[in-house]
Amino acid sequence: MMLAFARRSRAAEKSELRASAAKAAAALAALTLAALPTISSAQSPPPTPLSAGQVIYSRSTNLEGQTTTTVGPAAASTSGQIVNAPVATNAERQAVTVTDLDADVHLRAAEQYMAVRALVTVRNDGAVPLARIPLQISSSLNWERIRVGSRDAAYTVATLNSDADHTGQLHEAAVPLAQPLAPGATLQLDVTYTGKIAPSAQRLIAIGTPADVALHSDWDGIGVDFTGLRGFGNVVWYPVASVPALLGNGAQLFDEIGQQKLRMEGARFRLRFTVEFPQGEAPTVALVNGHPVQLTVINGSGDVAGVATAATGPATLGFESPSLFLAVRKPEKAANATLWTLPADEAAVPAWASAASIVTPFLQGWLGQQPRSPLTILDLPDPQDAPFEAGALLATAVRQGPPEQLDAVMAHALTHAFLCTSTDSPPVWLDEGLANFMGTLWIEKEDGRAKALESLEASRTALAIAEPSSPGESAGLPLAQAYSPIYYRTKAAYVLWMLRDLVGDAALSAAFRAYNPAQDLIEDNGPGPRPGEFEKLVERASPGKNLSWFFADWVDADKGLPDLTIQKVYPEPAGAGATLVGVTVINSGYAAAEVPLTVQTAVTSVTQRVLVPARGEITQRILIQGAPAKVQVNDGGVPEAEASIHVTMLGNTAGASSRRDSTP
Repeated sequence: MMLAFARRSRAAEKSELRASAAKAAAALAALTLAALPTISSAQSPPPTPLSAGQVIYSRSTNLEGQTTTTVGPAAASTSGQIVNAPVATNAERQAVTVTDLDADVHLRAAEQYMAVRALVTVRNDGAVPLARIPLQISSSLNWERIRVGSRDAAYTVATLNSDADHTGQLHEAAVPLAQPLAPGATLQLDVTYTGKIAPSAQRLIAIGTPADVALHSDWDGIGVDFTGLRGFGNVVWYPVASVPALLGNGAQLFDEIGQQKLRMEGARFRLRFTVEFPQGEAPTVALVNGHPVQLTVINGSGDVAGVATAATGPATLGFESPSLFLAVRKPEKAANATLWTLPADEAAVPAWASAASIVTPFLQGWLGQQPRSPLTILDLPDPQDAPFEAGALLATAVRQGPPEQLDAVMAHALTHAFLCTSTDSPPVWLDEGLANFMGTLWIEKEDGRAKALESLEASRTALAIAEPSSPGESAGLPLAQAYSPIYYRTKAAYVLWMLRDLVGDAALSAAFRAYNPAQDLIEDNGPGPRPGEFEKLVERASPGKNLSWFFADWVDADKGLPDLTIQKVYPEPAGAGATLVGVTVINSGYAAAEVPLTVQTAVTSVTQRVLVPARGEITQRILIQGAPAKVQVNDGGVPEAEASIHVTMLGNTAGASSRRDSTP
């Protein structure tokens, strides 16, 4: 194998490199927008840096896990002391949690420029006192001033290689403290920073992604017609404390993005912004964290720029990276949605409006008569730009597409609008999981259950790889604390499918309708996990059903996936042409599972649901008329470590070993 590898042509190696780089770009887009259907070159030199100097990507780490660094292009103008090596450690970065962000942002759209003053409250979530506070912003921005209390801080600035920003680097200020910050204590810093934010594909180009592909993934920037700042993981336009993470290093970057969102969940957030724009080019729509905000516009005259202002008021962050969008677009109304479109895309609006009208009754049947928030669809500048979603916002190219694809997009996007409010968001596993679940239910409505389960099966292998093989091997990632998309999208959608099979459509729909994300708090009335609001609603809607085992194994803890096997089949004559079929099913996994067990003859079949305990077995007897020919356990609705369908074909013998088939 090694010899064959060595003999590969350079052309093949180059092709593989480009394919791998393209996958990295796709993975970044998929991180923010998985499960939405797609509406259906030679490498260019990297873009010119925003200021003098060249960004150097060393892409190496030392024994402490910190990236080696170089001074980025804009670092020379910062007011802090420039250092060539980071002062802060990863332990310090992990200890700092932002609990309050109160920012004033000034944008000069024509110059792609921003100036920010922010009050940042941080908490020490570490085990030891902190002698300094590390804070990071994009390498295209410069720290101007940092104050602690009423005094200026003498901070240092290092440039870190981190793909959490589209430039591939961050400017980290290490702020020394006169008194160490004790564990659990908080501190407010007054920070000022400035700079330009233009679309940058540096991090993707550095790993070999073609420039055109990279720029359609990393389109964040400030402009007159369109400003899009998606936040940590795309462009770090607000202060954070994060561990440097690189693309191509397994799931390191994607885990860090998720962990940052989880750490900021529940933080208080307030934003006031002012944007200067050329005369006659005022923005018409503004969105902060996925929610529309009211713009106040004062038009300029002559050479005097116009000014638009807006403010969010106090808010609480959900599982999200703070985002800011401004655009010159025309509003078009659809069922429970507003599309903000470019003139070139107005012809596609009727198709999107039709899709919203078609899927709305379907969603109403499951989720209630009205969404909690209106859906906003923001037309991206280029038809090839990667979509992005945040709560009830879908930023995507509004273009013509097949009706079945537009319907699926709307089913997913409108689900978020039905669930989220302007002030509260549900746990991410329920928010994203429900959107994916409703997407699969739409597939079931159009093409049947088997096709819907096929769509889930496409991601099951990745879930099985991510899951621990046993609870003792690792803690896994319980859905209640999920930060990885494979859990809060794929596993969560499976969990809702299993709940549907456990309690039925009517009970699950009743729980969705009654659910209020503002009330989804874990009760603190004793040791151990307590049922969340959604669990209580499901139990209330299905009296007599014991669901505690299900939420314990599948939501509150991560016990991996079940691993079922048909151990033995025992058919016995029962008289009058009937057969009593005994089936023993073994579960080698650590999570219990209720699955359908089907016995089939040439002309009929009987299905019963059986609960197979973790690390245990169960024998079920089914009476069926005629000679049994086939026994099947699971139909793909319960994810397993291996295949999710098990079939035993019966002939003249009493039974046969289980055959696994991963395709429903």
